[in-house]
Amino acid sequence: MILLNEESEKNEEKNDDSRTDSVQDGMTIVRAGRSAFAVITVIGQIEGHYKLPQDNKTTCYEHLIPMIVAAECSDKTDGILVILNTVGGDVEAGLALAELLAGVKKPVVSLVLGGAHSIGIPLAAAADVSLVAKSATLTVHPVRTNGLTLAAKQSFDILHDMQERIIEFVCGHSRITAQRFRELMLNSGALTTDMGTVLGGDDAVKEGLLDKVATLSEAIDELEKLIIMRKRD
Repeated sequence: MILLNEESEKNEEKNDDSRTDSVQDGMTIVRAGRSAFAVITVIGQIEGHYKLPQDNKTTCYEHLIPMIVAAECSDKTDGILVILNTVGGDVEAGLALAELLAGVKKPVVSLVLGGAHSIGIPLAAAADVSLVAKSATLTVHPVRTNGLTLAAKQSFDILHDMQERIIEFVCGHSRITAQRFRELMLNSGALTTDMGTVLGGDDAVKEGLLDKVATLSEAIDELEKLIIMRKRD
Protein backbone atom coordinates (compact mmCIF):
# COMPACT_ATOMS: atom_id res chain seq x y z
CA MET A 1 0.00 0.00 0.00
CA ILE A 2 1.15 3.56 -0.68
CA LEU A 3 0.67 5.86 2.30
CA LEU A 4 1.38 9.52 2.95
CA ASN A 5 3.95 9.88 5.71
CA GLU A 6 2.98 11.14 9.18
CA GLU A 7 4.54 14.58 8.71
CA SER A 8 2.57 15.14 5.48
CA GLU A 9 -0.66 14.05 7.19
CA LYS A 10 -0.10 16.54 10.02
CA ASN A 11 0.47 19.34 7.48
CA GLU A 12 -2.71 18.39 5.68
CA GLU A 13 -4.72 18.56 8.91
CA LYS A 14 -3.45 22.10 9.51
CA ASN A 15 -4.28 23.33 6.02
CA ASP A 16 -6.43 21.29 3.63
CA ASP A 17 -5.59 23.62 0.73
CA SER A 18 -1.80 23.16 1.03
CA ARG A 19 0.02 20.97 -1.45
CA THR A 20 2.34 18.44 0.16
CA ASP A 21 3.96 15.36 -1.23
CA SER A 22 5.75 12.22 -0.11
CA VAL A 23 7.61 9.43 -1.85
CA GLN A 24 6.74 5.84 -1.03
CA ASP A 25 7.93 2.74 -2.93
CA GLY A 26 9.20 4.96 -5.75
CA MET A 27 5.85 6.71 -6.26
CA THR A 28 5.17 10.34 -5.47
CA ILE A 29 1.88 11.13 -3.76
CA VAL A 30 0.70 14.72 -4.21
CA ARG A 31 -2.17 16.44 -2.40
CA ALA A 32 -4.10 19.18 -4.17
CA GLY A 33 -6.88 20.66 -2.06
CA ARG A 34 -8.87 17.74 -0.63
CA SER A 35 -7.67 15.27 -3.28
CA ALA A 36 -4.51 13.20 -3.36
CA PHE A 37 -3.10 11.56 -6.47
CA ALA A 38 -0.19 9.36 -7.43
CA VAL A 39 2.37 10.63 -9.94
CA ILE A 40 3.85 7.91 -12.17
CA THR A 41 6.55 8.67 -14.73
CA VAL A 42 7.44 6.77 -17.91
CA ILE A 43 10.88 8.02 -18.90
CA GLY A 44 13.42 6.93 -21.52
CA GLN A 45 13.08 3.43 -22.98
CA ILE A 46 10.49 1.00 -21.65
CA GLU A 47 12.41 -2.06 -20.50
CA GLY A 48 10.64 -5.37 -20.84
CA HIS A 49 11.86 -8.95 -20.90
CA TYR A 50 15.51 -8.07 -21.54
CA LYS A 51 17.82 -5.88 -19.48
CA LEU A 52 19.16 -2.91 -21.44
CA PRO A 53 22.74 -1.58 -21.14
CA GLN A 54 23.42 0.60 -18.11
CA ASP A 55 23.98 3.74 -20.21
CA ASN A 56 20.33 3.60 -21.37
CA LYS A 57 17.74 5.68 -19.55
CA THR A 58 14.97 3.16 -18.85
CA THR A 59 11.64 2.60 -17.17
CA CYS A 60 11.22 -1.01 -16.00
CA TYR A 61 7.68 -2.26 -16.45
CA GLU A 62 7.97 -4.64 -13.49
CA HIS A 63 8.55 -1.56 -11.31
CA LEU A 64 5.50 0.29 -12.62
CA ILE A 65 3.07 -2.61 -12.30
CA PRO A 66 3.01 -2.62 -8.46
CA MET A 67 2.86 1.20 -8.44
CA ILE A 68 -0.27 1.20 -10.58
CA VAL A 69 -1.88 -1.57 -8.53
CA ALA A 70 -0.99 0.23 -5.26
CA ALA A 71 -2.40 3.54 -6.52
CA GLU A 72 -5.62 1.78 -7.48
CA CYS A 73 -5.99 -0.03 -4.15
CA SER A 74 -4.77 2.62 -1.71
CA ASP A 75 -7.34 4.65 0.21
CA LYS A 76 -4.81 7.50 0.25
CA THR A 77 -5.00 8.16 -3.51
CA ASP A 78 -7.96 9.49 -5.48
CA GLY A 79 -6.40 9.39 -8.94
CA ILE A 80 -3.26 8.92 -11.04
CA LEU A 81 -1.24 11.41 -13.09
CA VAL A 82 1.01 9.73 -15.66
CA ILE A 83 3.82 11.87 -17.11
CA LEU A 84 5.52 10.51 -20.22
CA ASN A 85 8.74 11.33 -22.03
CA THR A 86 9.59 8.02 -23.68
CA VAL A 87 11.13 6.78 -26.91
CA GLY A 88 9.06 3.59 -26.66
CA GLY A 89 10.62 0.18 -26.12
CA ASP A 90 9.38 -3.34 -25.44
CA VAL A 91 6.01 -3.68 -27.17
CA GLU A 92 4.49 -6.33 -24.89
CA ALA A 93 5.64 -4.52 -21.75
CA GLY A 94 4.31 -1.17 -22.95
CA LEU A 95 0.98 -2.66 -23.98
CA ALA A 96 0.71 -4.48 -20.63
CA LEU A 97 1.16 -1.17 -18.78
CA ALA A 98 -1.39 0.50 -21.06
CA GLU A 99 -3.94 -2.25 -20.33
CA LEU A 100 -3.33 -1.84 -16.59
CA LEU A 101 -3.94 1.92 -16.74
CA ALA A 102 -7.04 1.45 -18.88
CA GLY A 103 -8.42 -0.96 -16.28
CA VAL A 104 -8.04 1.38 -13.29
CA LYS A 105 -11.30 2.60 -11.75
CA LYS A 106 -9.76 5.75 -10.29
CA PRO A 107 -9.40 8.75 -12.64
CA VAL A 108 -6.24 8.71 -14.77
CA VAL A 109 -4.79 11.67 -16.66
CA SER A 110 -1.72 11.41 -18.89
CA LEU A 111 0.56 14.26 -19.93
CA VAL A 112 3.14 13.88 -22.70
CA LEU A 113 6.20 16.10 -22.23
CA GLY A 114 9.01 15.86 -24.76
CA GLY A 115 7.68 12.81 -26.54
CA ALA A 116 5.65 9.59 -26.37
CA HIS A 117 6.93 7.58 -29.30
CA SER A 118 6.05 4.12 -30.57
CA ILE A 119 4.51 2.02 -27.75
CA GLY A 120 4.38 5.20 -25.65
CA ILE A 121 1.31 6.21 -27.66
CA PRO A 122 -0.98 3.48 -26.24
CA LEU A 123 0.28 4.39 -22.76
CA ALA A 124 -0.73 8.02 -23.26
CA ALA A 125 -4.06 7.12 -24.85
CA ALA A 126 -4.97 4.70 -22.04
CA ALA A 127 -5.83 7.54 -19.65
CA ASP A 128 -9.35 8.89 -19.10
CA VAL A 129 -8.04 12.24 -20.34
CA SER A 130 -4.87 12.29 -22.46
CA LEU A 131 -2.94 15.56 -22.70
CA VAL A 132 0.15 16.66 -24.58
CA ALA A 133 2.48 19.63 -24.37
CA LYS A 134 2.46 21.83 -27.45
CA SER A 135 6.18 21.20 -28.04
CA ALA A 136 5.96 17.41 -27.57
CA THR A 137 6.04 14.88 -30.41
CA LEU A 138 4.63 11.41 -31.07
CA THR A 139 6.12 8.98 -33.60
CA VAL A 140 3.71 6.45 -35.10
CA HIS A 141 5.47 3.57 -36.88
CA PRO A 142 5.06 -0.18 -37.57
CA VAL A 143 6.12 -2.85 -35.10
CA ARG A 144 9.81 -3.70 -35.37
CA THR A 145 11.83 -6.68 -34.22
CA ASN A 146 15.48 -7.14 -33.27
CA GLY A 147 17.71 -10.18 -33.43
CA LEU A 148 17.20 -13.43 -35.32
CA THR A 149 14.05 -13.57 -37.46
CA LEU A 150 13.04 -16.57 -39.55
CA ALA A 151 12.08 -15.63 -43.10
CA ALA A 152 8.79 -17.45 -42.82
CA LYS A 153 5.17 -16.39 -43.18
CA GLN A 154 4.50 -17.24 -39.54
CA SER A 155 7.09 -14.68 -38.37
CA PHE A 156 5.41 -11.87 -40.26
CA ASP A 157 1.96 -13.03 -39.19
CA ILE A 158 3.00 -12.70 -35.54
CA LEU A 159 4.26 -9.15 -36.13
CA HIS A 160 1.09 -8.27 -38.03
CA ASP A 161 -1.14 -9.64 -35.27
CA MET A 162 0.79 -7.71 -32.61
CA GLN A 163 0.49 -4.55 -34.69
CA GLU A 164 -3.26 -5.08 -35.02
CA ARG A 165 -3.60 -5.43 -31.25
CA ILE A 166 -1.85 -2.09 -30.80
CA ILE A 167 -4.11 -0.45 -33.39
CA GLU A 168 -7.21 -1.92 -31.74
CA PHE A 169 -6.14 -0.65 -28.32
CA VAL A 170 -5.23 2.86 -29.47
CA CYS A 171 -8.39 3.29 -31.53
CA GLY A 172 -10.47 1.95 -28.64
CA HIS A 173 -9.09 4.62 -26.31
CA SER A 174 -8.92 7.61 -28.66
CA ARG A 175 -10.83 9.30 -31.47
CA ILE A 176 -8.63 8.18 -34.37
CA THR A 177 -9.90 5.54 -36.80
CA ALA A 178 -8.04 2.31 -37.51
CA GLN A 179 -7.68 3.27 -41.17
CA ARG A 180 -6.12 6.64 -40.36
CA PHE A 181 -3.81 5.15 -37.74
CA ARG A 182 -2.53 2.61 -40.28
CA GLU A 183 -1.96 5.41 -42.80
CA LEU A 184 0.19 7.29 -40.30
CA MET A 185 1.98 4.11 -39.31
CA LEU A 186 2.82 3.04 -42.87
CA ASN A 187 3.66 6.48 -44.24
CA SER A 188 6.83 6.14 -46.34
CA GLY A 189 7.37 9.82 -47.11
CA ALA A 190 8.05 11.35 -43.69
CA LEU A 191 11.06 9.50 -42.22
CA THR A 192 14.31 9.07 -44.13
CA THR A 193 15.22 5.56 -42.93
CA ASP A 194 11.90 4.26 -41.67
CA MET A 195 8.15 4.20 -42.19
CA GLY A 196 5.87 6.26 -40.00
CA THR A 197 4.81 9.77 -39.05
CA VAL A 198 6.01 12.28 -36.47
CA LEU A 199 3.19 14.36 -34.97
CA GLY A 200 3.54 17.52 -32.91
CA GLY A 201 1.23 18.19 -29.97
CA ASP A 202 -1.37 20.09 -32.00
CA ASP A 203 -1.35 17.49 -34.79
CA ALA A 204 -1.72 14.61 -32.33
CA VAL A 205 -4.89 16.25 -31.02
CA LYS A 206 -6.20 17.04 -34.50
CA GLU A 207 -5.68 13.41 -35.54
CA GLY A 208 -7.64 12.28 -32.48
CA LEU A 209 -4.79 10.37 -30.84
CA LEU A 210 -4.86 12.53 -27.70
CA ASP A 211 -7.51 14.81 -26.21
CA LYS A 212 -5.98 18.24 -25.60
CA VAL A 213 -2.85 20.37 -25.69
CA ALA A 214 -2.14 21.31 -22.08
CA THR A 215 0.39 22.32 -19.44
CA LEU A 216 1.14 20.62 -16.13
CA SER A 217 -1.21 22.92 -14.21
CA GLU A 218 -4.00 22.19 -16.67
CA ALA A 219 -3.34 18.45 -16.33
CA ILE A 220 -3.67 18.70 -12.55
CA ASP A 221 -6.89 20.69 -12.94
CA GLU A 222 -8.30 18.03 -15.29
CA LEU A 223 -7.47 15.30 -12.80
CA GLU A 224 -9.05 17.21 -9.92
CA LYS A 225 -12.23 17.67 -11.97
CA LEU A 226 -12.41 13.94 -12.68
CA ILE A 227 -11.80 13.11 -9.01
CA ILE A 228 -14.61 15.42 -7.89
CA MET A 229 -16.98 13.91 -10.48
CA ARG A 230 -16.17 10.36 -9.38
CA LYS A 231 -16.73 11.22 -5.73
CA ARG A 232 -20.15 12.68 -6.58
CA ASP A 233 -21.10 9.51 -8.44
